[in-house]
Amino acid sequence: MAELSNDYARLSGQTREFLFRFRPMLIDGKLVAAKKGEQISVVDPTNLQPLGQVPCASAEDVDRAVRSARQAFDSGPWGRATVGERERLILKLADLVERDRVMLAEIEAVESGRTLPNTLAFDSDLSVSCLRYMAGWATKITGRTIDVTVPYAPGMSFFSYTLMQPVGVVAAVTPWNVPLIQAVWKIAPALAAGCTVVLKPSELTPFGALRLAELVLEAGFPSGVVNIVIGHGEEAGASLVGHPLIDKISFTGSTAVGHQIALKAAAGLKKVTLELGGKSPMVILPDADLSSAIPGAAMAIYANHGQNCCAGSRLYVHESIFDQVVQGIASIARQTVLGASLDPATQMGPLVSKKQQERVLRYVESGVAEGAKVLAGGKSLEHVGAYVQPTVLTDVRQDMAVVREEIFGPVLVAKSFQTEEEALRLANDTRYGLGASIWTKNVRTVHHFTKNFRAGTVWVNIHNVLDMGLPFGGVKESGLGHDLGHEAVLQNCQLKASVINLT
Repeated sequence: MAELSNDYARLSGQTREFLFRFRPMLIDGKLVAAKKGEQISVVDPTNLQPLGQVPCASAEDVDRAVRSARQAFDSGPWGRATVGERERLILKLADLVERDRVMLAEIEAVESGRTLPNTLAFDSDLSVSCLRYMAGWATKITGRTIDVTVPYAPGMSFFSYTLMQPVGVVAAVTPWNVPLIQAVWKIAPALAAGCTVVLKPSELTPFGALRLAELVLEAGFPSGVVNIVIGHGEEAGASLVGHPLIDKISFTGSTAVGHQIALKAAAGLKKVTLELGGKSPMVILPDADLSSAIPGAAMAIYANHGQNCCAGSRLYVHESIFDQVVQGIASIARQTVLGASLDPATQMGPLVSKKQQERVLRYVESGVAEGAKVLAGGKSLEHVGAYVQPTVLTDVRQDMAVVREEIFGPVLVAKSFQTEEEALRLANDTRYGLGASIWTKNVRTVHHFTKNFRAGTVWVNIHNVLDMGLPFGGVKESGLGHDLGHEAVLQNCQLKASVINLT
């Protein structure tokens, strides 16, 4: 049995000192409050109690941050820094994140409700990995030489080449589900490319980014290179993505907000990377190793409390093994220990907020009203915290909201199929296309599904594995462009061609 409210005595003294007071944001190399003095209170989702306060940035604060980033890029030392100097500063920041890995993980566990092992692995350690990987690209961004023909200039000789140059000032807007690594994987490739950044993390989980701001200063980045503002999307977010001095927008979040950002970007012809929603399918075939497929599918939806854009939220299982698979996952769901994020006995913490809990439960209720059967979970706990039991829904149809829409919680919908082609049709019957997985021992089947899934990433006999070297992005309404990998750095660059007359 786990505790349901966090015991802050489990935190290190350094974390307690950081959390339970006002934390400023970073603008132009200084830690500052909002100009108007407004603040946002951050809440612990295990008990809905307030932690510390953060600034609530206005459009004026955002403008200060963007102008600082613009100056740092156009005429500050960052634009004159060598690629080796950029690499060393990013590596220095990686060292500091690694030094403070436990503190950062504790911060994220308390503000997001996720377990400490989860935040250690996916916020602290993966952030270190991302910074070091991206730092290496700073010294490896290259153009190429091109032999040109120019048929209308006979007898003339030319030397032609391309340059990859930083795009300029990047607006980065990140969500609450894996807050620190999301911030880092926006900032790191932009810095490696030579850009400056204004980051707006979610106001629900801002503390990790504000500790990162302190580490940016400690690492010695010039003023204005990294700016971090906190505020609501309606004012701070909208002001940032609509600012005329922004050259690129990088956003991770809902498809609905992504549509709005794409329209604003189009108005200014800005570059854009959008990593949006998902309703990722998992297909389990009769020859799959069920000893790994059943727990693997459960982990795919219940890891991070289902609050993953590429969570395996739709399960399609061959009719011959359907009952065995869904009963196995339901058993795992029933045995999962819910509890406070700092309690070592906890296997799943609360959702990020009471609002998110209510949203997820409404989806479950709508599924039941439309005829779905609750095989496991489907309820909250008798506690103030934002808990939702890991849930399995069967007897679902493709037209149900629980099948069509992204729930972003620990809710799995499961349906049987008879043939491979039916499974592919069901899997691709969605407006999303972020991830998909296939579970089988047959190599032919693997290649067939990998080729025919309409998804940005396909996993085989596993789900939801990310690495800093692998590009991550979606198709259809799951987004545009890619985070991570070499591609993330190049998407913070612009290509320039040069022709020199040697005649």
